[in-house]
Amino acid sequence: MSKRRSGSASDQPAKRLKLAAEAEKDDDENGDQDHPSLGNQMRCPGEMVTDAGIVESITLKNFMCHSLLGPFTFGSNVNFVVGNNGSGKSAVLTALIVALGGNAQATNRGTSLKGFVKEGESAADVSITLRNKGKDAYKPEVYGPAITVDLRITRDGLRTYKLKSKLGHVISNKKEELVSILDNFNIQVNNPVSVLTQEMSKYFLHSKGEGDKYKFFMKATQLEQMREDFVYIKTTKHMTEDKVGQHGECLKDLKRKYLEKEDRYKSLASLDEMQTKLEELQKQMAWALVTELEKELEPIKERLRSDRKSTEKYDEKVDEWKNKVEEAERKYKQTQEQLERITQQVQELQPKCAELKAEAQRRNTLLKSSEVTVHRCKANLRDMEKDKVQLSSRISDLKLSISQTTGADSQARTERMEQIKAELENLNQKISTLGQQIDQYQHACGRAKEEQGKMRREQEVLQRSIEANRRTVQTLESSRSNRLRRFGEHMPALLNAIQEAHKKGQFKHKPRGPLGYLISLKDPEQALAVEICLKGQLQAFTCDNYDDERVLQGLMTKVFQGGRRPAIITSQFISHVHDTRKRAVNHPEYPSVLQALEIEDPVVSNCLIDQRGIESILLIKNRTEARRVMQHGNPPQNCTQAFSREGDQIFNNRNYTADQNRASYLSGDVEEEIRHLQREMENQKGQANRFQQQMKKLDDDIRMNDGLLRRAHMEQKTTKDKATKLVLELTDIKNVEEPQSEDLKPLEEDLQEIVAKISSKHAEYDEARVHMAELKASYEKAEREYKQHKEQINTIAEEADSVKEELSKTDQEVMKCKHHKEHYDMKRKAHIVNTQALEDTLKSKEQELEESVAKATKISPERQEVRRTAKSLDSEINRVKVKITTQQEQGDREEIVRQYHEALENYKNMAQQMKNLNTFIKSLDSVMNHRLQVYGELRRFLAARCKYYFDSMLAQRGYTGSMIFDHKNETLCISVQPGQGSNTKLSDTRSLSGGERSFSTVCFVLSLWAITEAPFRCLDEFDVYMDMVNRRISMDMMLKVAAAQRYRQFVFLTPQSMSNLPESKLIHILRLKDPDRGHNSAQRNEDEDQ
Repeated sequence: MSKRRSGSASDQPAKRLKLAAEAEKDDDENGDQDHPSLGNQMRCPGEMVTDAGIVESITLKNFMCHSLLGPFTFGSNVNFVVGNNGSGKSAVLTALIVALGGNAQATNRGTSLKGFVKEGESAADVSITLRNKGKDAYKPEVYGPAITVDLRITRDGLRTYKLKSKLGHVISNKKEELVSILDNFNIQVNNPVSVLTQEMSKYFLHSKGEGDKYKFFMKATQLEQMREDFVYIKTTKHMTEDKVGQHGECLKDLKRKYLEKEDRYKSLASLDEMQTKLEELQKQMAWALVTELEKELEPIKERLRSDRKSTEKYDEKVDEWKNKVEEAERKYKQTQEQLERITQQVQELQPKCAELKAEAQRRNTLLKSSEVTVHRCKANLRDMEKDKVQLSSRISDLKLSISQTTGADSQARTERMEQIKAELENLNQKISTLGQQIDQYQHACGRAKEEQGKMRREQEVLQRSIEANRRTVQTLESSRSNRLRRFGEHMPALLNAIQEAHKKGQFKHKPRGPLGYLISLKDPEQALAVEICLKGQLQAFTCDNYDDERVLQGLMTKVFQGGRRPAIITSQFISHVHDTRKRAVNHPEYPSVLQALEIEDPVVSNCLIDQRGIESILLIKNRTEARRVMQHGNPPQNCTQAFSREGDQIFNNRNYTADQNRASYLSGDVEEEIRHLQREMENQKGQANRFQQQMKKLDDDIRMNDGLLRRAHMEQKTTKDKATKLVLELTDIKNVEEPQSEDLKPLEEDLQEIVAKISSKHAEYDEARVHMAELKASYEKAEREYKQHKEQINTIAEEADSVKEELSKTDQEVMKCKHHKEHYDMKRKAHIVNTQALEDTLKSKEQELEESVAKATKISPERQEVRRTAKSLDSEINRVKVKITTQQEQGDREEIVRQYHEALENYKNMAQQMKNLNTFIKSLDSVMNHRLQVYGELRRFLAARCKYYFDSMLAQRGYTGSMIFDHKNETLCISVQPGQGSNTKLSDTRSLSGGERSFSTVCFVLSLWAITEAPFRCLDEFDVYMDMVNRRISMDMMLKVAAAQRYRQFVFLTPQSMSNLPESKLIHILRLKDPDRGHNSAQRNEDEDQ
């Protein structure tokens, strides 16, 4: 963007595209094999694709403290000059700046060129070879494919150049030729973005002033140079205007002389007539002075009347703001009392909250005690069951003994009864266990089927989402070459059909659409909100009349066969935008949808105003702020609804959440949208696979539980049948009488007692469980009451926050009203002082008028009606006097004629010059106004691009940040936050660590690279304050930028070894030897290509 750049702007794109095509072919064959990550980077659109002007080699002799450095051969893309301190890195960069026309101060290494000559030597030599190939080559027929710039600096500080061709022939030794070469190649060594020296880098890293950053931006983009040029032009214009003023005075003198000569030339009147005329003119002159004084008095009187009326208005203003101060103070007092009441409510609720908390803790203690009682009863029951089993075994043994003594039959019955009882007990336990298993299997089957149905519904929704995303991706991919395809695959065909029909005269007025294609956003962050607001209107078309609508319907039927067609809105076309000032919303902080859109066609604007009312819809980025504006108090005047950045629709009494989270039609970055949708589809497919696996597992579980359920039912039925048969058999055996032994009675009594105790303990256990359930319910109720009370306190506390905010606003309002009252008080006092001074002036003028009337009456008693001014009369009086004198003297006639023609010629020449200068000044004003407007737009555009690239660079590290340009105050505020998330807070770069600040600086420099053009760019020790992580990320970013600009040359000077760089033919590393501080040997430095 150099202002010295010559050549036609229309010729550049074709040349660049051709070179880009050739370069991409070479890169695909060579560069991508060495470094795929570099080769896959996209080139910046509109970038100049040529390698003319890059540095091929540099040689230093007796420069600074080095006897001989080089020759160094540089690669065409990325070059790293590495070496320890003192090895000559900065000397190479300093020589580059000085040899290409930079001054000594720009290097930050000295104030005079003679300081660069090595101590003890008479002169220093620098030789730089610049590439001179391609269509941007400078005089290739003279210099050939390379230009060598030889610089010699003497001990006295004299600088001489030799410009040589590729063959070594000296072509020129003038600096003007070097300046032409630098202009042709757009080389700007004094631009810190092209060449960022070590000292400038350190100063920029540690700079705390926002003004310094802004100056850096202005200098890097050469907007500073443009502004200085405008100032120079403005100064020149003022000088020209001063000269015009001076010439104007000269022109008056020439005109006066011309008129004098003309009077002498044409004078035929006699002396008597001229004497009479002189007397009449003197009378008119006396009364003309009186008339002018009277005219001067009129505006003073009128102004005095106006000032007296204004005094009343000032009094009203003072009273008005006095009342507002009282009202604001009253409101402040009410808000303060409300806050005190809320604070008192919180203090009153705190004791009860503590009581509820203590009650909940007490009931929790009782619940835990009841749980201990239940567990103890359960343990007692288990012990009694064991005693029962042991006693039953003892009775069985006695019965066995009795049965042996009473006979085989009695023994057999007893054994059979015991066996049946044991079997019955086992069978009953088995039946109970089977019943529990059946319940479990049924519950498991039901739960699995319910889960399966839920997952099946989710899977259907997911499949529909995947299909919708797939169609969206196809649409976006096809919209890479044609943005219209975003609005539908057939939209380009429809527009072509409309164009053909319009050419044939089938439309009275050409339809407009799709409407979303004809609008653009001022702020890309509002894309989702605007898209949800306009909805179907984005794909709609508008027609002027119903005849055009029928024609358009026919075209849509042919193009959209069987598919959904866009809507058609019929409304008369108007060539100007509706006047919405009376019904539009005007908010000081937030724009309406109409204000947020850039719409060139008034028809489109009117259609959206009529159909959607976009002039009365606000766009508020923050969701919480949008609800506050719309629902807390009265919404802004004429505002019907608002949309947040997330797409939420907010009315004054309700909200609606958006059903989509990304814009489909209005988003700016197509590639990012495609990548996002592809990632989302991959996640959805992975989720669908997981759904399939879970569905399969649920099917297996259902089949297994169904099988287990059937087996449990069959086994339960069989077990119940066996138990019934055993009960009948036991009853028959008991009916047979047999002698009982007296020893069995105590044991059986004990058994009955234990059975009774077991029954009693069961009752006690059941009672304890019921009591525990009651305590649990009581505890849960107390806990709920405590939480509800706590929530009530929190609600009141939140209300207190809003009241505090209102109190702060009210306090500010009080201060504001007091300030306005004091302001009008001061203006009223000053106005009264001015009025008094005006009255004094009026009295003085009236006294002067009386004196002037008295003098005029002496000269001419009767008042003369005079229409001419006193000045013109005075001039004529002087001319008449001169005529009289001339006539009396009556000089040579031929001399008078000659003097007349000479005066006439001089007057005409000067008048023509004045006319030409005035025309030039007017033209210059018009051109400057236009250029200043373009300058402002260019500055805003470059700032926007710089913000965009800065955010993109920070995102690669996971940082977030912002750049705020204040062009009025000439400041640039850069805020950076390491990490991401809604809870992160942006902070100034001064609060970052050295590595993080260096990384953010690199991001800033890279963003400036993206908006400026130069054949090569140099950075000296850019990573000196970085840690390893930031150095690696910064290096990757710069390599990516270099890979995206392969026809730009990048020279990075660093003390790091750069051993971890990837191998690539695009990267060239020059390793400088350590300085030999102990010996006086000067050897050539080594360079290695990687």
